[in-house]
Amino acid sequence: MTSFCAMEGDTLVLNILGTPGAKKDALGQPKGTQLRVSVTAAPVAGKATDHMVRFLAGELGVFPADIAVVFGRYNINKQLRIKAPKYWPPVVAEALARDAPG
Repeated sequence: MTSFCAMEGDTLVLNILGTPGAKKDALGQPKGTQLRVSVTAAPVAGKATDHMVRFLAGELGVFPADIAVVFGRYNINKQLRIKAPKYWPPVVAEALARDAPG
């Protein structure tokens, strides 16, 4: 993956650089091949990752159960697989359009 995101069929694959304990939940800008995502939850026993999954589910119009944490549950570096997103935050839509073939 040359970007922080890619489509595999109807599944969006996101590489995340997480920031737990932030002032607000927010999608940030890409940093290399990762998307910065800040969440208010503290990094305790995977709670920040769980909170991030719920936040991203709302941003992408899916249920939290549609998001799989491939790796990084207890780390700031994560990869998520999101099944059939209904909404595209601008930063994701721009990256997918830029990386589209043709």
